[in-house]
Amino acid sequence: MRRGIAASALVAALAVSLAACGSSGSGSDAKGNGGPVSITYWDTSNATNEAPTYQALVKKFEAANPDIKVNFVNVAFDQAQNKLQTAMGAKGAPDAFRAEVGWTSAFAKAGFLEPLDGTPALPDVSAFQPSLIQQAKYEGKTYGAPLVTDTLGLLYNKALFAKAGITAAPTTWDELKADAALLKEKAGVDGFFMRAGDGYYAMPFLYGEGTNMVDATAKKITVNSPEAVKAIETYKSVFTAPGTVKADVTTDSYAHMMDAFNTGKVAMIIQGPWEITNIYKGSAFSDKANLGIAAVPAGSTGKAGAPTGGHNVSVYAGSDAAHKAAAEKLAAFLTSAESQTELALKNSTLPTRSDAYTAEVKGNLGIAGYQAILASAQPRPELPEYSSLFGSIGTNLGKIVQGQADTKAGLDATSVDYAKLLPTFAK
Repeated sequence: MRRGIAASALVAALAVSLAACGSSGSGSDAKGNGGPVSITYWDTSNATNEAPTYQALVKKFEAANPDIKVNFVNVAFDQAQNKLQTAMGAKGAPDAFRAEVGWTSAFAKAGFLEPLDGTPALPDVSAFQPSLIQQAKYEGKTYGAPLVTDTLGLLYNKALFAKAGITAAPTTWDELKADAALLKEKAGVDGFFMRAGDGYYAMPFLYGEGTNMVDATAKKITVNSPEAVKAIETYKSVFTAPGTVKADVTTDSYAHMMDAFNTGKVAMIIQGPWEITNIYKGSAFSDKANLGIAAVPAGSTGKAGAPTGGHNVSVYAGSDAAHKAAAEKLAAFLTSAESQTELALKNSTLPTRSDAYTAEVKGNLGIAGYQAILASAQPRPELPEYSSLFGSIGTNLGKIVQGQADTKAGLDATSVDYAKLLPTFAK
């Protein structure tokens, strides 16, 4: 499941026992004490379709660096943010870890991350897309090596489109709703399935009206602005329009959406490249060419865009010098052009550096489709609290789509929550 923005706030979190994951600061395995440096790396990728590739890369790293051993630990993404927060504030923190880009500034502000500028972790900053390096910064310092990037796109079933007589992907939400109705009528399937009650998937609607949850530069809360209300009214309408699937707010809603799309029971979804490998396993996409990828539809302003997501490799500031040095080497290895290419080919994820887009990588239809729309993606603002904003909006979107709250009232409630997180922001 997505990685999706972890909805939980960055708070003192789960009381979990992480002793089995190893402690980074013991120094008992450091060089000079009779053996190689042994570091712990937390991987937060999907355990089934992504983690095996990361684990194989770590094995390659160990082979190339016999003086370093890596304890590879896969941590479920939806638990990782809180587990990292807890571990770095106490004991058992990993020396290096894969972190969603939205967590970087918050962890850096808390003093948990080691700045990577001028270290072996980032031997060539210019190799990476500038916007991704910018997303890894906090107060002028870089706290993550860009590992993978992503955005949301409109995925569609070309065969079902052809059956309904639709020749191109919709470019506006009105066109999408019209196509959904046509797909239901002509192809006999649901036209569109939208993930409900998840702020991350609602972001394209806000961007389409020229707004965001907050204006970080102006220090203003904008989630209940007229533009945001209009955006969420449009969002709400895609659950009630003819041919669209009604709001699914169950705990299994993500799985329901993916199963329906992968088996050809629904023709369109909004999704990211992290699901491409699973989609290709679906009966509807045994022919990979049947998968269409387009930019998310535009709002009334004519603007279209989706969040820039992805993951960085970060190094724990609390590790000793030997463990930091080993962790920095691992970060450089995982974000090298060779590793990025392997990740792209095995996991269908988007590289963060241009030299990893080999001819073979570009030949991957999923990667090529997302690469074409990545330029319109919106980068995250440098705001430590930004990741925590998704919790309240997700809760209130769930109420809005179920008719438990009026759109303006639901967004007003979110604004009140944001004021507590961001007391210096104007409402």
